[in-house]
Order: sequence, then C-alpha cells, then structure tokens
Amino acid sequence: MTSPTHPQYRASFDVWGPWVLLAAGVVAAALSAAPIGMSRSATLLCAVLVPVGIALQLYWGRSKRRHPGPSRTGALLYFLRWSLAFVLTWANPFFAFYAVIGYYTAPRELPHRLVMPGLVLTAVTMAGSEIGGWPPHGLVLWLGFFLVLGVNVCMVGVFTRYAEQEQARAATQAETIGELERTNTALQQALDENAALHAQLLLQAREAGIADERRRLAAEIHDTLAQGLTGIIAQLQVVAGTSDPATARTHVERAAALARHSLGEARRSVHNLAPVALAADGLPEALQKTVAEWGERNGARADFTVTGTAEHLHDEVSATLLRIAEEALSNAARHARAGRVGVTLSFMGDEVSLDVRDDGTGFDPAAVPARTRAGGFGLDGMRARAERIAGSVAVESEPGQGTAVSARVPLVRHER
Repeated sequence: MTSPTHPQYRASFDVWGPWVLLAAGVVAAALSAAPIGMSRSATLLCAVLVPVGIALQLYWGRSKRRHPGPSRTGALLYFLRWSLAFVLTWANPFFAFYAVIGYYTAPRELPHRLVMPGLVLTAVTMAGSEIGGWPPHGLVLWLGFFLVLGVNVCMVGVFTRYAEQEQARAATQAETIGELERTNTALQQALDENAALHAQLLLQAREAGIADERRRLAAEIHDTLAQGLTGIIAQLQVVAGTSDPATARTHVERAAALARHSLGEARRSVHNLAPVALAADGLPEALQKTVAEWGERNGARADFTVTGTAEHLHDEVSATLLRIAEEALSNAARHARAGRVGVTLSFMGDEVSLDVRDDGTGFDPAAVPARTRAGGFGLDGMRARAERIAGSVAVESEPGQGTAVSARVPLVRHER
C-alpha cells in the first residue's frame, strides 16, 4: 500500500487526502440524500458526525507533526476514524469516499500486528457500501456482502504483500546505496592518502637525489682535487729538496701539469662530464695512458693489460672504472709506497672487471679505520662508484704482501 517513490507527492496526500475524500463524501451524500431516500435522522446524524470528522482530522494532523509513524495515538485515531466512517457510510453509502482512506493509512499509522485487522475493518465498510449500504436486507444481500468482503480482503492481502515486497526492495536499495556511499567515502579517503603518500615519496626521492648528487660531487672532488693536490705537493717537495735546476724544472712542470689537469677535471665533475682522459680515447687507451703517467710520475714500474675482446663501453661505466683505477693508483703511491703496479682490464661476456695490484706495504682490510676528514675516503668512494652502476669492489691485502683491488661492473655497451 506504500511506495518509496515520489515522497513529496505522498507527503502532500498525507496532509490533504483525507480532507479531499471527506469533502467528496459530503458532496456525494448531499446530492444523493433525496434519490436514495435518506431519512431525517440519518441526515441529522451526518450533520453531527461530519464536524466531528473535521475536528478529528485537525487533531490528527497536529499529532502527526509531533509523533510521525505508527504509534498508540495513531492506532486510536485510526479506529476512531473507522468508526466514524462506518456510521457515516451506514447513513449514506457515498461516505465510502471517506472510509476508503483507511486502506492507505493502515500501514502508515498502525503497528504491524494491527495492520491486517485495520484493513479488514475498512474492507467491511467498503463492502457494505458496494452492496448498496448498511444493513444488507435479505439473504441475497448478506451473501453478496460476504462475497464482496471476501474479494476485498483478498485484494487487500495481495496488495499488502506487494507493498511489503516493494518496501523490502526499497530498503535493500537504500542499504546498497548507503554502502556505496560509504565505499565511495572510503575510496576518496584512500585517494587522498595516496596523494599525500605520493607527495611524500616525491619529496623523499628529491632528497635522495640531492644526497646522491652530493656523494657524487664529494667523490669527484676527492678523485680530482685531492689527488691532484697530493701529486702537486709531492712534486714541489722534490723541487724543494733538489739543487739541480734541471730536475727542479722538470718537477715544476709536472706540478703545473697536474694543477691544470685537476682544474679541468674539477670543472668537468661539476658539470657531470666524462673525465678528460675519456674525451678522445676509449677506456683501454685512457687506462694505458693513466698507468704510464702514474709510473713516470712516481718512478715505479706500471704495467697495463687488456684481456678478452675490448668493447666500447657506456660513458658512465668507463668513467667509473677509470676513477676507480685512479683512486687505486693514488692509494698505491700515497699509502703503499709500491714499487710495482699491475693493472688489468678484463672483458668477460656481460661483465667487465678492473684489477689493480701492487707490491706495497699492504694492510689489514678488517682494520681499516673509519672515514675521517683527513682521509680514508678512497675505498668507500670506490665502492660507492661501483654500486651506482650495480657493480662491486673487493679488496684483498695483507701487511707486507701488497694490495689487490678488483672492481666488477656490468658490461653496458655504448649505443651510437
């Protein structure tokens, strides 16, 4: 008997429907009073009960504003109105216009257990009107009354069942819609959290990039400026300790060359360019020249060997191996005081390795002191360089047995 659709229309009918139906009953009863032979007492009864019905509707409207939905007060008012409509319909069958409102209001005003009794009582009133008015006269009209009443009750039962199913479906839809709204809210919250997390990840990635760039610059400065300055100091110390002008001139020229080389490397490091040695040569040629210059500068034997089929490596791979070789050679000169160094570049399928061995003083790798501001950056710097391109660095050394530094990195060919 109820529908979940068009709630604004239903609210209007709740307010004005009983008034319209009562007015229709009054008009119909007035027009039919004479044709149906309405008695004077019945007319006077209607004249009394219609104002009572108006007062009842006024009180009902006020009560519903305070207590909407089924309640004891609603049930009392429902049965009072049924009684009033029954008597009016007894007086004139056209007051069934007013009595029919019971079909509509029973599910809305009565507790669930009283709905069917309320509907059956309304059906009794309507059946009496449909057979021509109360009371039925004769057996035939009584049989007709029960027949019409049975049909009305069946129809009420069927439509009530349909209404309950419709209400259950509407409740399910409302629950589904509510669940979808909650899901959408949760999804929106998840999207907001993901956006915040994404922003946080971007910030962390930016900070990681900055830290990585700082490490790169620190390593580059160490491998260029620090090594260059060390070589310059060594050359100038030789100049200060010799009285031979020719020897002094030679070492001064080497110091000046080291200064120019270090300056150029520093500039290229800042701009993240390949080392000067790789500007015109491949890695094997650059390593060969570097090893030869190291041997000449330090007065030691330095050998360079290439094994396997040489490949044109990616610039980053070449620069990494060259810097590692320069650092290892610098350590051999500064710390190991090596008299002989061997450098081997090996191409092994999908991997390339660089081995730098010296016959210097050696050291205990397990006892390497932590990095300080005065030095100790070399081994960490070599490992960091190799790890940046998915490589590794291993150091083998013993006191008095020399040192072997081995770097292994993926073989990435230069594409051009």
